[in-house]
Amino acid sequence: MDEITVHAPAGTIVGRRTGRVRRFLGIPYAEPPTGVRRFAAPVRRGRFTEPFDASRHGATSQRVQLFAATTVPEPSVPGEDILNLSVVAPADHASCPVLVWIHGGGFLAGSPASPWYDGRSFARDGVVTVTVGYRLGVDGFAPLDDVPPNLGLRDLLLALDWVRDNITAFGGDPGRVTVAGQSAGGGAVLALLSSPAASGRFQRAVSLSGGLFEVAADAARDLLRRLGDRLGVPPTRGGFSSCRVEQLQEGVRELREDEVLPLGPCIGDDLLPGGLVEGLTRHGREVPLLIGATGDEFDAGDPTAPARATGTRVTDTLFRAACPRAAHARRAATAGTWLYSFEWPSPVIGGAGHCTDIPFFYDVLGAPGVADALGPNPPVELAALMHADLAGFVHGQDPAWAKASGTLGDPAREYGRPGAALAADTTGVFDPVARVVARTC
Repeated sequence: MDEITVHAPAGTIVGRRTGRVRRFLGIPYAEPPTGVRRFAAPVRRGRFTEPFDASRHGATSQRVQLFAATTVPEPSVPGEDILNLSVVAPADHASCPVLVWIHGGGFLAGSPASPWYDGRSFARDGVVTVTVGYRLGVDGFAPLDDVPPNLGLRDLLLALDWVRDNITAFGGDPGRVTVAGQSAGGGAVLALLSSPAASGRFQRAVSLSGGLFEVAADAARDLLRRLGDRLGVPPTRGGFSSCRVEQLQEGVRELREDEVLPLGPCIGDDLLPGGLVEGLTRHGREVPLLIGATGDEFDAGDPTAPARATGTRVTDTLFRAACPRAAHARRAATAGTWLYSFEWPSPVIGGAGHCTDIPFFYDVLGAPGVADALGPNPPVELAALMHADLAGFVHGQDPAWAKASGTLGDPAREYGRPGAALAADTTGVFDPVARVVARTC
């Protein structure tokens, strides 16, 4: 690896070049959210006075993983400078479109340092990839008195501002930014798309397995009361400020029980004045949206036809239903909405499970942990095709299949359905009854 230096408005940044790929890791875009800055709106990072060493991943907001084992490798990196981002760029391109990636983890966990998010294949195709860290759990999404709501979303908005102001120095075009994410990251994309505050910060959007994740403030406050009782502190800014981040993350993990998303975007503030569906009807109408889900998400290995037919699976109610709902909310938008469904069944998981589409879209089937989730021989042809579709979208191309409007029989592209072509343009895949017919015939 060779050192490579860029001079950006943020200051001098020293990264590493490997072949035709440049990496600049762990660049702080905001001041560390510690002391008086904890539970406060993010503060833009001052210009570096000395060259910044961007040779390693920065600190992560995640201190405690949500599950003992996760499909995506999600390393926790110690440190307080958690509001950082990483840039992976082509070595010999300029004015490239930019993909800003938001990691998942239920708004409680997850890591931008995952090897599954390495943008080397996008760099090969002339795309600059930016992977963003943001505050999680109580620190990022607790509705507390005297605290700006949705601090995690405010972090993401500031990161997008950093991209606008600095990405040219890395070969990116600040006027061609696609914001994308998976799971909670995909939900954050839909939240940003529905927010008046995000207007103009990105030109395209991609949501992988992202639901319309909005958390009722009263339900979140009930969790915070129980968390305060558990830790022996009042459920206030002062009370939780006295606790280490690890304590809060461990406490929420233990208390969440069957609550899939106990904390997340809350409505009723300047960022999200109304519900997400309402926001999607009013905002982001000029932003093309690619949205989809995996066929089985958290129900992999469950062949029960009645559950598929009635749409009662967690997969359908939490993830897949969001796709036609978002399309229907945007039916009058000037920009299109396109649906996809990832149907390739992992032999390890027993279905098209949550997160299994990421290595295909990123075209990183050789990354650590992929064989553990997908088996030793995932189809490289499917990865090439899916990655090409996503890279084309980031480059400004409209998908080759028809737009959706959120009605029964909507068009969609199916990836990897057994017995079909690698990519099959079809209709009705998001209609529960049609899915049963397609799966059983």
